[in-house]
Amino acid sequence: MFLIKNRPLGIILLWQLAFAIVAMIVCGLLAGVSGAFSGFLGVFVSVIAGGAYAVLISRHSGYSAGNVLRTALRAEAVKIFLIVMLLWSVFTAYKDLKPVMFIGSFVIAVLISSMAVFISEKPRVK
Repeated sequence: MFLIKNRPLGIILLWQLAFAIVAMIVCGLLAGVSGAFSGFLGVFVSVIAGGAYAVLISRHSGYSAGNVLRTALRAEAVKIFLIVMLLWSVFTAYKDLKPVMFIGSFVIAVLISSMAVFISEKPRVK
């Protein structure tokens, strides 16, 4: 996570990667190998898009309101573009896709990413 300097976004990406393993196991038990791969790909789409967002946010250096807003909008635009392209790519390229597993795990991963607001920027000192 060398490129991601924003602590909450880095932690959220780790949570999503942990969820990818859980999704792969649960979907695999429910629908076999193609279900496991579908569940993993759903989370992976969110991780890639969230990672790009986090890198762009971490590169922000200005502190004016205009610069902050410009960076946030640019990062969000890149994230949405990546999500659309990756969802389209998976649906067209993976013929054994289990759509319910794929979309379900993607939605849960997106919900996990919204938890970043609950993570402190500074680690707790004991």
